[in-house]
Amino acid sequence: MNQILEINNLTKRYYNKTALDDVSVSFQKGKIYGLMGPNGSGKTTLMKVIIGLHKQTSGSVLINGVPLSYKTKASVSYMPTENYLYDSFKVKDIVKFYQDMYTDFRTDYATKILSDIGVDLEFRVSKLSSGLVGKLKVALALSRDVDIYMLDEPLNGVDVLARDVILELIVNSYNENKVIILSSHLVSEVEKTLDHVVFLKNGKLELSGDAEDLRLQRGLSIENIYKEVYK
Repeated sequence: MNQILEINNLTKRYYNKTALDDVSVSFQKGKIYGLMGPNGSGKTTLMKVIIGLHKQTSGSVLINGVPLSYKTKASVSYMPTENYLYDSFKVKDIVKFYQDMYTDFRTDYATKILSDIGVDLEFRVSKLSSGLVGKLKVALALSRDVDIYMLDEPLNGVDVLARDVILELIVNSYNENKVIILSSHLVSEVEKTLDHVVFLKNGKLELSGDAEDLRLQRGLSIENIYKEVYK
């Protein structure tokens, strides 16, 4: 089954605000997806429903054909936008924490890629630059052996050089049996990494399709399609 994640008529309301409005979209393994839209479009809400942090108002989410439950959480690695790492911890302490928390965490893999991208295990989080924190968060998320990786604004607050490293890390983590979903409003930076794009606008699915097909159909880059959708 190529389809790992299936979202059907998903609606999420908070009191009198509709954050997601009848969204239906599916995600196939072996692809890197861009979840696009400005702040407030519903990207983070969608991710938090998928991971089980928020409960949908109506509609369904299936992971490998199974409705959301505590069991499906084990299939998803989620990296939130905010820095959730303890300042007092050294990097090696965080790696140990992940190792203890997740049975699917690949400690050797994490140690290797952190070394490759210049994040010293002896560094204390409070002493890390925003670029190093960004690299660390992405490396930790990608070091779990799961079906779905969701990275919420992985380039936020990160310098240009660190962005290149993070995007390379994402591309190098490609696996034909898994799916990577990254949300971003930095379209020009992430465009080259994406196989498929999903545009959300005011909580609704505005446009979804193969990135190359959309470029050919419209004669525009994904960045310019983004500008057209949200102008």
